[in-house]
Amino acid sequence: MEIKLIDKNGKPAKAGLAVSETTFGREFNEALVHQVVVAYQANARTATRAQLTRAEVSHTTKKPWNQKGTGRARSGMSSSTIWRGGGRAFPNTPDENFSHKINRKAYRAGVRSILSELVRQDRLSAVEEFAVDTPKTKQLLEKIKGLGYNEGLLVLVDKFDENLYLSARNLPHVLVLEAQYVDPVSLVRFPQVLATAGAVKKLEEILA
Repeated sequence: MEIKLIDKNGKPAKAGLAVSETTFGREFNEALVHQVVVAYQANARTATRAQLTRAEVSHTTKKPWNQKGTGRARSGMSSSTIWRGGGRAFPNTPDENFSHKINRKAYRAGVRSILSELVRQDRLSAVEEFAVDTPKTKQLLEKIKGLGYNEGLLVLVDKFDENLYLSARNLPHVLVLEAQYVDPVSLVRFPQVLATAGAVKKLEEILA
């Protein structure tokens, strides 16, 4: 099979880029893609919240008022979970584990499913090379617009390009990634994906 190949002016080439059907021709599995995306986001979470238990809050053990005769609800101490300033019954702790386990085979299958759906929706295009001469955001923006893209573009390259990275980091709707670091969230998030021919080959090698 082939995917759309564009030239430096953004026009489709006469012949597309030949790709592996195993990687770019897979049927869309919505349940698997959902599992992969959720697992990736969960595994990126860090436990930074810490709340206090009843024993940890600053309180006194003195009984606030008599058990009976006041007309108020009975109360034992000010650290009660229902009191303002009291402790939490089930507090968040820094050692919380948010990770989701997902098999490597399932993860790769989910990424292949996303790539295949991008091809079907005409959201994935390839280009022979993508680079800028100097680390200038304006130059990169002009290059992107020259290819026919506006905002919301994920660029996949086969190797790290410092000029390209520095040019793109100030653009909130443009992300440059090496093919080996591609993730399902970025693939789903961006409306358009542009990959160099080298990045496509590397994706085929990684996801084979």
